[in-house]
Amino acid sequence: MATDRRTPGAPQFLRLAGEQLRWELLRELARSDQRVGDLITAVGQPQSLVSYHLRKLRSGGLVTGRRSSADGRDTYYRLDLGRCAELLADTGQGLHPALGLVPPPPPAEGAVRGRVLFLCTGNSARSQMAEALLRHRAPQVEVMSAGSHPKPLHPNAVAVMHEYGIDLSGHRGKHFDEFAGQRFDHVISLCDKVREVCPEFPGTSDLVHWSMPDPSAAGDSPEAGYPAFSRTAEELSTRIGFLLQDLAHTQETRS
Repeated sequence: MATDRRTPGAPQFLRLAGEQLRWELLRELARSDQRVGDLITAVGQPQSLVSYHLRKLRSGGLVTGRRSSADGRDTYYRLDLGRCAELLADTGQGLHPALGLVPPPPPAEGAVRGRVLFLCTGNSARSQMAEALLRHRAPQVEVMSAGSHPKPLHPNAVAVMHEYGIDLSGHRGKHFDEFAGQRFDHVISLCDKVREVCPEFPGTSDLVHWSMPDPSAAGDSPEAGYPAFSRTAEELSTRIGFLLQDLAHTQETRS
């Protein structure tokens, strides 16, 4: 008796990303979190069409949305790169066992170089944690952080980074004017408010935005505050892992 080799259809990633406009949206969101207006400008399509395809990507679990802390009428959309990696691997294996994708290993020491500046409003938590995590994982990268209205370092940021083997106790809040005129390979804003007032830095072609809530807004009690900082550190660690691959790729193409 012949074996029934029929399958229920194309893998989920192909169904989601195979449409041209959705692929373009994914490419844009792989670079930076963006609002609908940003995506309309980038892909040159009307709002109704962009919104329709964003809904498809959200329902498929590839894209998530978060209300802007700068303007609650706006939503920032983020691509879940980890989920994309899982679905891409499933897609290859669905075609043939030999085509399962294997994630690249972490870049070798010395393979990642560049100058990175992280920005948020207070430079008291998110940007300080991002700076520390990137420096810890890639000491050869020149990494800095600053804010538009710097404040003292939040004690929960110090405590959470201690879990990662990082001492933040000597860090201070810095205004982004301290870095005026300097060139960076990546300027990454972590706060929706600072994205609106971020100055231009020479040689930086575009500002990358990671829309992340302020963990200090959850409150200062151990039950509310500390878990929010732990979630922030976890998300930053994930995003920085993908950033390292991007920096390594850039370094390789320049060599």
